[in-house]
Amino acid sequence: MKNIVAALSVIGLLVSASSSATAAGPADTPEIRAAVQKAATRAEHEAVAKLYEDAAAQTQAKVKEQQELLEQYENKSYLYGRQVQDLQLHASAQVREYEQVVEANIKEARLHRQMALNADENHAATNPQKLSIMDR
Repeated sequence: MKNIVAALSVIGLLVSASSSATAAGPADTPEIRAAVQKAATRAEHEAVAKLYEDAAAQTQAKVKEQQELLEQYENKSYLYGRQVQDLQLHASAQVREYEQVVEANIKEARLHRQMALNADENHAATNPQKLSIMDR
């Protein structure tokens, strides 16, 4: 009976972990999508960059969680029986996938920070009166 309960809990863990990271791209939430679509000003691009940085931090926490699981599987493999190799492989794959998501989110955040700088430059170039007032 204990083995059945343990097996079911492991299967549940695997299903929940595998469904949480399905693509190794940047975060794609309705909030981020809406912010990206309307981003035109520096402040809006900065806000989008912050959203991506927050998503990267959340995903980094998942990386740490999976690394701890992997360490548990390696250090106490005797607790998991025959499934230990599958669990180790799955946790390793999750770590790699989450790390790719973190990198993609950081890349998107940098891109939007650069767009924020460009938005300021474009605004200054299209509005020479403000530029000349600042120069004085």
